[in-house]
Amino acid sequence: MSKKFKIVSLSVNYLSFEESLNKVIQLGLSHEPSFICFANVHMATEAYLDNSFLQRVDRATLVLADGKPIAAAFRWIYNKKQERIAGMDFMPRLLRVADTVRAKIFLFGSTNEVLDRLKLKINLDYPNVVIVGVLSPPFRILSPDEQISYIDQINQHNPHFVMVSLGCPKQEKWMADNYKKINAVLLGVGGAFPVMAGIQKRSPKWMQHAGLEWCYRLVQEPIRLFKRYLTTNSLFIYLLIRQWISTKLKIR
Repeated sequence: MSKKFKIVSLSVNYLSFEESLNKVIQLGLSHEPSFICFANVHMATEAYLDNSFLQRVDRATLVLADGKPIAAAFRWIYNKKQERIAGMDFMPRLLRVADTVRAKIFLFGSTNEVLDRLKLKINLDYPNVVIVGVLSPPFRILSPDEQISYIDQINQHNPHFVMVSLGCPKQEKWMADNYKKINAVLLGVGGAFPVMAGIQKRSPKWMQHAGLEWCYRLVQEPIRLFKRYLTTNSLFIYLLIRQWISTKLKIR
């Protein structure tokens, strides 16, 4: 397993994109119960504020540097170059490999509209990928019976990869609580579903490279995201500066 480095609150794996992709493929094709988190600013601040959430993320098989600020923090604090491993980039790359081996995937989360369009998109672009099932659970706390039913449905289809889109922190909690019951690798790809389905647009490349993807999303969903970005981004910057100062003092 690769070395991990603490970024604010999260222990994030120090891996290249290709190394992480190869590891996930290995886990999936061997039906190894496991789950993958794609860490961004929102997840880091949620984990700082909620210790029970942090403990769940710490159970993950891999915690990857999804957000540009997370990847950049490796260099700022540890003087190490960490490649950004965004869930929105990881999902199509994984599907490309899955297409070559006729792997089975299950889509869990989001809305029926998104799932229908995403399924069509995958069937068109990756015709050898076998979509064995899709589920759109209700946007509320699931009952124990519902949880059992959904897990049974997933296991009946014996997928290699389960793509999960419930939003942070809900998807990470669901994966941490249930991954040992599912013989597949679970990937919390969140917003990759509506983007890949063509319902939402992703920011231009220059904004992604500059770490400004959040600005583009804010313009698309100002009412939902303004308060979250105002609090989480500000807290993250404060915590990161505090960690940087602490690191420099230790060096001295």
